[in-house]
Amino acid sequence: MKKMIGFIYILVLGILLAACSEKEGQLTRVDVQEVNKEGNKEEVIIVDQESLQTIKKSLEHVRWEPNTEVSMARREDVIAILFYTIDENMPESLVEHQIWFEVNGSATIISNHEDQGYGRLDQEHAQNLKNAFIK
Repeated sequence: MKKMIGFIYILVLGILLAACSEKEGQLTRVDVQEVNKEGNKEEVIIVDQESLQTIKKSLEHVRWEPNTEVSMARREDVIAILFYTIDENMPESLVEHQIWFEVNGSATIISNHEDQGYGRLDQEHAQNLKNAFIK
């Protein structure tokens, strides 16, 4: 009987951990606006699973500094709006990232998500993100 209770306890704990790790939900689409020097925007919609997975994995490596106000000297290179589906009966959750690709290969990101704010991304993951966004 004790083994059965222990098994149920571990099973419930595993389910809770899995649910918490998916708090953002499933990334279903990314609208990318590439901004040129004049401020004109060219929009691309990304829906293929391979690109979405690359984007999601790259963004997991951002070092966020929440509640940090920053001012950038130039316009962003890309505006990316990420669409997350948390529950199929609810509207999608949107997260907007303004992204600057730096000369040294890294990236600076400003997010409208309450837990993120300002963040930096290393060269490797910034390049993966740039390849996914700019064709």
